[in-house]
Amino acid sequence: MNFVTVQGRRIEVARLSSARPRQGYPTIVFLHEGLGSVAMWRDFPQQVADAVGCDAVVYSRYGYGNSDPLVQPRDVRFMHDEGLNALPELLDKLSIERPILFGHSDGASIALIHAGGAKRPLAGVIVMAPHVLIEDVCIDSIKAIKRVYDDPKTRLRERLARFHADVDSAFRGWNDIWLDPELPSWNIEAYLPAIDCPILAIQGEDDAYGTMDQIDCIARQAGDVRLLKLADCGHSPHKDKPAEVLDAVTAFVERIVKT
Repeated sequence: MNFVTVQGRRIEVARLSSARPRQGYPTIVFLHEGLGSVAMWRDFPQQVADAVGCDAVVYSRYGYGNSDPLVQPRDVRFMHDEGLNALPELLDKLSIERPILFGHSDGASIALIHAGGAKRPLAGVIVMAPHVLIEDVCIDSIKAIKRVYDDPKTRLRERLARFHADVDSAFRGWNDIWLDPELPSWNIEAYLPAIDCPILAIQGEDDAYGTMDQIDCIARQAGDVRLLKLADCGHSPHKDKPAEVLDAVTAFVERIVKT
């Protein structure tokens, strides 16, 4: 585990080598979900790196994991700032050029914003359970998890504390902004037509935070999009359907490299 300074903040970063590296394959950069971190991914990034033959980078965004905790509330454009400012700086600090971005939930939205707005070359984008526009089902679920977190009998806070040095900062920083009255107008569809690299978009049919409209929207407005719709799958396809996700990711990367 290493740390780099991005926008004046200490950011936790892990670099993973593939067990069977392939020359010329791009680095995969993993962007975690709204309550995620380096540790929350567990061994999934290493599984991808080994299966595909790519090196991987996993990092905890500001306010998560062992990165610096939040010192002030986020605003509704926090994912824009991450995709257009923090992520480019991080990639430069790590000397990563033309990566594949692999984002989950909030991380998927950040990857799409970067791909469509940062004007930097990418080999590809993989998004799981992305937020492109705000749906009522998402806000309802975020309200519900706040009640769960606030109830000590559920032990949610205790479980999350294993993955975040400052668990209250991580949870409140995420939950508060998602329940901000201005957030329902948040929308990143304008970035989709400008994405000029292949996209693999993955969505579970039973996702409590979003419907198939999210990835269908990507398919309608971006150029080169492959969809993976998974039955009996919730908000974390890599946990609910790991074999299917790994197979799809491997095929997607192979297509990128051979194109």
